[in-house]
Parts: sequence; C-alpha cells; structure tokens
Amino acid sequence: MPGFATSGNAPELLPSNPLTKALAYVHEREASLRVFLENPGVAMDTNHLERALRVIPMGRKNHLFCWSELGAEQLGILQSLMATCRLHGINSYDYLVDVLQRVGRHPARDVAALTPRNWKACFADNSMRSDVMNEAAHD
Repeated sequence: MPGFATSGNAPELLPSNPLTKALAYVHEREASLRVFLENPGVAMDTNHLERALRVIPMGRKNHLFCWSELGAEQLGILQSLMATCRLHGINSYDYLVDVLQRVGRHPARDVAALTPRNWKACFADNSMRSDVMNEAAHD
C-alpha cells in the first residue's frame, strides 16, 4: 500500500518524521511550556534579550583595550546596565547622570532602588540633571 513503511507502521509515526520529533520535543519540555501557556506575561521567545546582549560579542575587540581584568569587569557591568535600561525604555544617559549624583547620598540598604527597573518607578519622573544639561536648558 503506498505511503506505508514495509514494517506495517504508518510513516507519519516513525521517529524520523518531523511531527514525531516535534511531539517528542514538547513532551520533554512539558513543564517549561506549561509556564509559558499558563502565564500570559511570559514572553514567547527571548529574542529581545538576545538582541540586547548582542553588544557584548560585538565589543569583544574593544575589550582588548580595557587594560586589565578589572577594567573588563567594569565594562561588563556598565554594558549590562545599559542593556537593562534599553529593555525598560530608559534613556541610559539620564539614568547614569541621576544615579551617579544620587549614589553618594543614597542609603546603602536601599541600593536596589537604583537598579534600572526600580529607578524608573522611583526616580525617572524627577531625575537629577547634569550641570551641562541645566545650563543648556537655560540658554
């Protein structure tokens, strides 16, 4: 009979069939997929995160000029902050200007408020400006 394997099994049930492979994939990842299906706030993919992190591999040649491991580590922290700002729709310049002015007076126990997500909720509407920006606004 055409369309059937010689062993008597239907070809659509063979392990090499794309549908069979897809069903096996879903079965192996059932718990993870349930999180996605049961929580509408979970993104379908992580493409937005991968795009945000693209700057890191693109900057690898520039990292050669960090002069030390400590410099490279600090650059990584800065890039992570900038990527997080982009993910939350925050102007990274405004964020850095505000946080660098605020950090000396801010209580250490509340340092989490200075992370980009929390900063947006607490300080974005009334962020501190640099003297350069203040002078430009008056001109």
